[in-house]
Amino acid sequence: MKYVFLICDDETTSPSMEEIRADPAFQAYDAEVDRRGGSLGGARLRPVAAATTVRVRDGETMVSDGPFAETKDFVGGIDIVECADLDDALALAALHPYASRGCIEVRPVWE
Repeated sequence: MKYVFLICDDETTSPSMEEIRADPAFQAYDAEVDRRGGSLGGARLRPVAAATTVRVRDGETMVSDGPFAETKDFVGGIDIVECADLDDALALAALHPYASRGCIEVRPVWE
């Protein structure tokens, strides 16, 4: 079954891409995902300041700069993985380094 991990964190303290690549915890997580053969893709998102939000209400399109919600924690990236079941997905999410500094929201994908 496919799952998306929404990787959430306070982006004011987020590491750079170079720091992530050099971090042994991220290397171990990536190795475990590869070992399981479960990676279907993923991406790190640019900061929320680069976001644009679109809403349509009563036929009127409203475009605003910034995120859809005012909150400290933001979705900073996604991982898409193939797992046997929810328990397997939760176990893998618990290994993600951001699980100990932010949170990982696990969602099954409609197929």
